[in-house]
Amino acid sequence: MVPLSWYLVLAAALFCVGVYGVLARKNAVAILMSIELMLNAVNINLVAFWRYLTPAVPTGQMFTIIVLTVAAAEAAVGLALIISIYRRRNTVIAEEIDLMKW
Repeated sequence: MVPLSWYLVLAAALFCVGVYGVLARKNAVAILMSIELMLNAVNINLVAFWRYLTPAVPTGQMFTIIVLTVAAAEAAVGLALIISIYRRRNTVIAEEIDLMKW
């Protein structure tokens, strides 16, 4: 059986890669992908703690399904916004997207 600490280290590494991707990338699509990586790290934590603490009650799996649903909705809305911005500005570089400035 794999120890809990291995899952936590994997989730921490994925989360750190996601944070780096959000802070270092300029492309809006890459930023969305990095946010998805961070949400998957959270899912790994939820399932790992569920497995090691209360495997009889499927609360960790239910929370994971909720997080996956929210992540899918976030990805759909985010991609729709990026497509709309690309059609208007012809760029997906995050620094050049300044729709709030007139």
